[in-house]
Amino acid sequence: MKSGFISVIGRPNVGKSTLLNQIMGEKLTITSNKPQTTRNRIQCIYNGEQGQAVFIDTPGIHKPNHVLGSRMMKEVEESLSGIDLLLVLIEPGTPRQEDQEILRRAQKTRVPVVLVINKIDSVSPEKTVQTARSYGELFSFAEIVPISAYNGTNVDELIRVVYQYLPEGPAYFPKDMVTDQPERFLIAEFIREKALYVLDKEIPHGIAVMIDQFTERTDRELIDVHATIVCEKASHKPIILGKQGRTIKEIGSQARREIERFMGVQTNLKLWVKVKENWRDSEMYVTNYSR
Repeated sequence: MKSGFISVIGRPNVGKSTLLNQIMGEKLTITSNKPQTTRNRIQCIYNGEQGQAVFIDTPGIHKPNHVLGSRMMKEVEESLSGIDLLLVLIEPGTPRQEDQEILRRAQKTRVPVVLVINKIDSVSPEKTVQTARSYGELFSFAEIVPISAYNGTNVDELIRVVYQYLPEGPAYFPKDMVTDQPERFLIAEFIREKALYVLDKEIPHGIAVMIDQFTERTDRELIDVHATIVCEKASHKPIILGKQGRTIKEIGSQARREIERFMGVQTNLKLWVKVKENWRDSEMYVTNYSR
């Protein structure tokens, strides 16, 4: 039996979370077209015929400009410790300065590094070949695998490559366990994801979600979830609420469907909005709100 830990790193919006959801066959990490959607390390536990592969989703690598950003980059650094394989996820094209910084980090891991070229469905085969050649001149990759995380193209081949480089070992988690994150964390993430979709471009970067109550009723199949959306500015609160509460109702409606899909039970979701100015620059608030 093979087992091991695989960290997945890359720039913001290259498709790390989409890839892991595709591998797992279910949604465990939130996605959006906005950068820095993923804020925490999330372990996704894949049990295949050859053994257990623990994939680590990480925040997109960027230059931090607040305490939250620095915490996110610390999460990336910690994800590179104690791993057996590293996947560097990129988009087709010539390497950017940020990509070269990622490769410098990869050099320090001293484990096999696989270059994963995502979004090949959006470019010509020639562009994919050119991308592989450009990156291959910068780093000695163990493998280069082109995929489309969105539609699943070649993801099976990537899984085969992953197992090829994992060592023999025991399962680290029970086989019925799919993530190391508690339900409360995942529910908060689902709510934040829907806020990313519904709200204006700038506001979502300054929001967090806190679960105030999570209760399973004993008399019926239903859970009660009370959550607070935290924003940075007083002017953001009425935007999140919307005219006559329409915006927050839409966020709640979309989030409730996502929670019910994941939990498999009817959910009574109630949302509130609270202002904590510049919480992303506070160590205390970042600690409380980024988890």
